[in-house]
Amino acid sequence: MAAKTAGGRLEERWRGILSVHARTLCEIDRALHPHGLIASDFEVLDLLVSEAPGEGAQCRVQNLAGRVHLSQSALSRLIARLERAGLVERSMCVEDRRGVWVALTRKGRELHAEVLPLQRAALARVLGDG
Repeated sequence: MAAKTAGGRLEERWRGILSVHARTLCEIDRALHPHGLIASDFEVLDLLVSEAPGEGAQCRVQNLAGRVHLSQSALSRLIARLERAGLVERSMCVEDRRGVWVALTRKGRELHAEVLPLQRAALARVLGDG
């Protein structure tokens, strides 16, 4: 019976984690929607700011794939959408033809800076700030 109780507690904790995750994504999506972004879009922009901080700096898509919780194909579609919106630029890696570089455009950096406080406020609302 103890194992069943322990298993029940694990399931309850797991469902709690999923619930917080879903509430957080919904809150971020609501905050960013007026700016044409969703939470996963922002996450990629935010990672690019930290991985390639200087203007014109590039990051390999493979490096992003290990940090975002999307399949490789979903990440590729997301980056293509951001590129169509003029927020990032892609280029082929000369050293490794399978590799792809991605860089924020000036428009992407400006939009990231504009919505960063909105995303952080959404996190604070759902997760608390301390």
